[in-house]
Amino acid sequence: MKPVILTADSTCDASPELKERFQIRTVPLTIIEGDASYLDGVDFQPDQIYEAYRREGILPKTSAVSPQEFLEFFRPLVEAGYEVVHVDISAKLSATYQNACIAAGELEGVYPIDSTHLSTSSFLLLREAARLRDAGQSAGEIAARLERFKEKIVTSFVVDTLEFIWKGGRCSGVAALGANLLHIKPCLEIREGELKVGKKYRGSIEKVYDQYIRDLLRRDDIDLRAATITHSGGISQETLDHLRQLVLELAPFEELYTLRAGCTITSHCGPATMGVLFATR
Repeated sequence: MKPVILTADSTCDASPELKERFQIRTVPLTIIEGDASYLDGVDFQPDQIYEAYRREGILPKTSAVSPQEFLEFFRPLVEAGYEVVHVDISAKLSATYQNACIAAGELEGVYPIDSTHLSTSSFLLLREAARLRDAGQSAGEIAARLERFKEKIVTSFVVDTLEFIWKGGRCSGVAALGANLLHIKPCLEIREGELKVGKKYRGSIEKVYDQYIRDLLRRDDIDLRAATITHSGGISQETLDHLRQLVLELAPFEELYTLRAGCTITSHCGPATMGVLFATR
């Protein structure tokens, strides 16, 4: 049986430390600002998106990893004797997964997975894949298990403003205007691979964080092995520490990671977005 290597696109939002710990390699999406192109998380960082928006009022665009880029990423791994389990952002949100499948069709032993999620939910899939890899399972076995495990992932987050989502074409201007005038802070959820609006909160974003967490962690089927608090910046360390304490009071996860969303996710959600992501049993 060939050794297994785990890969993902950059939207998995795993920190460098976690990528090293779980032996995950990533391939970056492209960030396009004017006539210039950059690599997500390599030569373009999330705070630069906010700087560009404040300066020009325009959001950078994001571009999927191309089939050729995937071929150049996968081929050296295959030639080195690995089989590859690869996790991508939901196919309903990006062409990245389809392009990975095109590249994988030209190679042997590459298993692309449509996470049907985004951001650190993909990391939770990779974390599970690492456990299976370390237990000696083959790439095919791991891919099959991930197809089932992804159905258990819960992805949601609350946003402070719909401005960035509107600018990125994810909601209508009327909806954004109405929500902002009414000080509504919506919870956005991933359902069947698509972004849907869940509960709508009102009040300061700090109070919304607390209520969202209490609502979210009320369920009794939570897998307590791991979760992430994932945010897009613009949140104080004091607030993040408080949210971590609140999460652990309500659901004592064995591991709780506080992670910053990368450029691709940040460009669509704007500052002060925060979500708690986990799996169910």
